[in-house]
Amino acid sequence: MPQFSDTVLDIGRSVLRKRVAEQGGLLSGQDPTAYNVNDPLRIWIIQVGVIVLMSQLLSLGLGKIRQPKVIAEVLGGILLGPTALGRIPGFSKHIFPTDSQPYLSLVANIGLCLFLFLVGLEIEASVIKKNAKLSATVALAGMCLPFGLGAALSVPLYHQFIDPSVSFTHFMLFTGVAYSITAFPVLCRILTELKLLDTTVGIVVLSAGVGNDIVGWTLLALSVALVNAGSGLTALWVLLTCVGWTLFLLFPVKRVMHWFARRTGSIENGPSMFFMTVTMLLLFGSAFFTDVIGVHAIFGAFLAGLVVPREGGLTIVLTEKLEDLVSIIFLPLYFTISGLSTDLGLLNNGITWGFTIAICALAYTGKFGGCTIAARFAGFSWREASTIGSLMSCKGLVELIVLNVGLTAQILNQRVFSMFVLEALLLTFMTTPAVAALYPPERRVRVSATGQHVPPPSTEAPGPSRRSGSGLSGKEQIDLVDDAWRSRFTVVLDKIEHLPGMMAITQLFQSPFASLNEDPSDAQSTSLSSGSSSPGPKNLPEVIVDALRVIELSDRTSAVMKGSAPVETMIQADPLLGIFRMFGELNDLPVESSLSIVGYDSMAANVVEHAEDNFSQLILLPWLPPVPSLEHGMHASPSGDTSQAAVTPRPMVINPFDTIFRSGQTEKSASVTHSHFIRGVFAQSKMDVALFVDQGHAPGEMRNAGSKHHLFLPFFGGPDDRLALELIVQLCANPKISATVVKVQKTDMPAGAGLEKPAPAHVNQMTHATTFADTVYGHASTQMRLQSETADNLAWSRYARPGQSEKPPAAVQSALSRIQFLETSTPTPLHSMTQQAAEKFQSLVQHHTRMLVVIGRSRRLAVESHHQELKGLMDEHGNVGSEVRKTIGDVATSFVVTRSYAGIVVVQAANVSS
Repeated sequence: MPQFSDTVLDIGRSVLRKRVAEQGGLLSGQDPTAYNVNDPLRIWIIQVGVIVLMSQLLSLGLGKIRQPKVIAEVLGGILLGPTALGRIPGFSKHIFPTDSQPYLSLVANIGLCLFLFLVGLEIEASVIKKNAKLSATVALAGMCLPFGLGAALSVPLYHQFIDPSVSFTHFMLFTGVAYSITAFPVLCRILTELKLLDTTVGIVVLSAGVGNDIVGWTLLALSVALVNAGSGLTALWVLLTCVGWTLFLLFPVKRVMHWFARRTGSIENGPSMFFMTVTMLLLFGSAFFTDVIGVHAIFGAFLAGLVVPREGGLTIVLTEKLEDLVSIIFLPLYFTISGLSTDLGLLNNGITWGFTIAICALAYTGKFGGCTIAARFAGFSWREASTIGSLMSCKGLVELIVLNVGLTAQILNQRVFSMFVLEALLLTFMTTPAVAALYPPERRVRVSATGQHVPPPSTEAPGPSRRSGSGLSGKEQIDLVDDAWRSRFTVVLDKIEHLPGMMAITQLFQSPFASLNEDPSDAQSTSLSSGSSSPGPKNLPEVIVDALRVIELSDRTSAVMKGSAPVETMIQADPLLGIFRMFGELNDLPVESSLSIVGYDSMAANVVEHAEDNFSQLILLPWLPPVPSLEHGMHASPSGDTSQAAVTPRPMVINPFDTIFRSGQTEKSASVTHSHFIRGVFAQSKMDVALFVDQGHAPGEMRNAGSKHHLFLPFFGGPDDRLALELIVQLCANPKISATVVKVQKTDMPAGAGLEKPAPAHVNQMTHATTFADTVYGHASTQMRLQSETADNLAWSRYARPGQSEKPPAAVQSALSRIQFLETSTPTPLHSMTQQAAEKFQSLVQHHTRMLVVIGRSRRLAVESHHQELKGLMDEHGNVGSEVRKTIGDVATSFVVTRSYAGIVVVQAANVSS
């Protein structure tokens, strides 16, 4: 000690003493793994490759059981050390020779300084201030009791394993600090992955973890200062100098950095190159100062992270610029240095294992017991208190840093070091499964919702289709609107390219009453817009849109920082939500903003849970489907030829490698990845779901534009098609929206027809679960099919042929006047519907009217099978892969395959049996 400065000097002396060696390399017969002091880069690259590969392979497996990445990095370092691979003859000599370790240690310590700088960037003082009373109690109890137990255990440990030349006071201090520390960076990751950041437990643990981390680093600095000092007076001077440097950074330097960030525009536009340069100089300058005064360099790096301004998300952007190199290269190097010093083979007798078990038991008991009792005393239930205790027991890499400092200072020997490393690894591994068992999602108490939650619908007008807070009685509502109309929507926003589609479909759901009142042809508009006592537009129920911004939680530290940031601040700063809010204001749509940061595997469940919490009646999802790929070299007429109803497929480009690489590319495409998320929402949702398939417009091809819309619905039957029909009627209450609804009946193929008739075997297998598992829901009984057909006929008669005895409400009558109902029988329904839709699309181009095709997603409880005909369409126009069919069903897939360029809305009715 100080290790950082001494390592640099040792390397410099070794380089000056050596002569230049031969540079012929491998071609001159040299061993590429041989260590050369004049060319250490060669062996360093080999070491980095082995270390990174080992840690990444382990993280892939451990990530499946939701373990933090630090577990894989620590295990990788141990496996590369004398515990496992180091026992292979020649492995350590060729991969990790002793002479090369100073270079490896230098790079690892540079990376450690960068990592502690990132830890300082993560700490938010506002988090501590908001929950100071609760978090202070938990943090204090979580440090005092473990420190006392560690100090007590240090007595027998010292007499059994430590050399008498080491001061007992120094050993006791390091043992106590190692016991009392909590791994704040790993704790943030676990809280985010388990979705606990918006719970009372998560807030308290995060605040207590911040305070624990700061006190822990201060104790570590004090311990190092005492070890490096020759006398008590010297230790006092070191401590006072360190305190003075800390105050100097936290007050004048912090203000200067804030002024400098504003001066360079770094807060508004992200860190400039000049600001980054000054920040890096401050980082290493502070690390150098704390190192030369006798405190470890990492403490100075940690302090530098605390003084960077937090405004404008500056710390998050700084983290994004540094985290990849630190997490991929530097940290695994540091853990490998720890692993090379860890030899679990030294735990080879009963007394050693007895002390190891005692270390693990007391470490967990101290943290868990102290924090649990403190949390229970603060008013938490026993379940919540025990969850707080389990989370605060997480050790992770912070304790490993403490242990490495003690090993470098020769306070710990390799045996005791290995015992504590095993304890840190075990307690970190236990955290996630313990919390998942103690605090399941149904038991969690949220501090506040991510958006503005509204009370459930009134009991006077039950059912998901009723509007609450309208000021109207149930009878007045039924007189005004259809009882199946939706008024509360959750709109999912995840990518900027999906935003136009979500705007397009959301605009269609504007309150039909406003449009009705503006329609001078409607008789009721006069009474509604007049000053009479009739209900006016202001007290009519309105459409409410909840815009949910979904951000995928990645492995990066910056993603964790975003997840732990105040939700209100992120909602206001998010560009997608800002654009959508302005869109709502311009279109008189009340938009409520929400934001959620979750892992990819939990995104679908999070969307469904959020929609249920907000009492939404319809979830709106976006999707950009893949472009069909031609495989048979068929060519159609140019797109400008209006004589062709179907739009021209893309020209085929023959590539001999397509057959080899196509499947891998398909699996990795963004469209396929997004389709898995969509299918998850479809499968888990207990409410209606609508998917907007934005087919876009190719350059040079015709497109429709304008504020008017025309909807096209091929009605085959089933719950999803009935929902589509209800939505058509609701949307057509708007005078600018019209529709064509075609009831399709499939007939037998006439003899000699060009299209091959489906074989009976295919008709009987219309519920083939292995091919269309996501859009066909198994075999249905004859009774269920009869009930479904009856419901289809009733729905069709209700709207296509309304009876005279029951006059529909005024809004429904207005909507039906803009809908054309047709019936057709054809042996090739998909060909017929796509052809008719294409003709309608081209005719609407001349009238500046947009077109949307509304389709039911599944053939659930419907009779016809389109499997064979869809296969023929794909042979003709190109294949889009099985993911599309599984996601949107046969009928919608036929419209994607033919590329009519009309937007497609695929709807799925709520499955009341789920």
